[in-house]
Amino acid sequence: MRSFLDSCIAELDTALRVVATRAGTPARPVPAPAHPTPATDADPAPISDASIAEAARLMRVNHTGEIAAQALYRGQAFVARDAALRGRLLQAAEEERDHLVWCQIRVAELGDRTSRLSPLWYGGSFAIGALAGLAGDRISLGFLAETEKQVVEHLDGHLRRLPPGDARSRGIVAQMRQDEAAHQDSALQHGGGELPLPVRAVMRATARLMTSVSYWV
Repeated sequence: MRSFLDSCIAELDTALRVVATRAGTPARPVPAPAHPTPATDADPAPISDASIAEAARLMRVNHTGEIAAQALYRGQAFVARDAALRGRLLQAAEEERDHLVWCQIRVAELGDRTSRLSPLWYGGSFAIGALAGLAGDRISLGFLAETEKQVVEHLDGHLRRLPPGDARSRGIVAQMRQDEAAHQDSALQHGGGELPLPVRAVMRATARLMTSVSYWV
């Protein structure tokens, strides 16, 4: 059986792998996704330089959200008491990994970079996830469901803001939205309860801060 120290080392290794990769950097290559990017077959359309810059910032924000998702779910799984719940959380994190890689690749295609604050986003999100997990399995699942609900709303906003001609980015975001909605439904079906209004408000405020900063940094 793995010791607590072994588990901590494994989580640190995962964190380093998540935050250290960079699209287009041979020394720190992006791992291959389990599923091909939804942008692969999208026909590119000419868009202005200003639209390219806006799309790059939005995709950087989405990449930051996927960094946070990895950390949140792994933080919850780290303290989960129920083995089945731990497995569901780790499975959700693994499925989110595709989104992370898709966003990394698309940001590089648009000639930009991912957030310089990725280690901060990961560490803070892991701590928040662990706190949610310590509150109990029902709360943990409710936290997962609320997180995904807010992510779906966030992605809807990005689909409205992305340039109409940027079919590649729009294809990625649309598939991400579909997957996040499925994770929300799964969490509710497995017993996730609705979180108190103050908790939901704090989650929204935290997400707003993270997205606002990562849009630029």
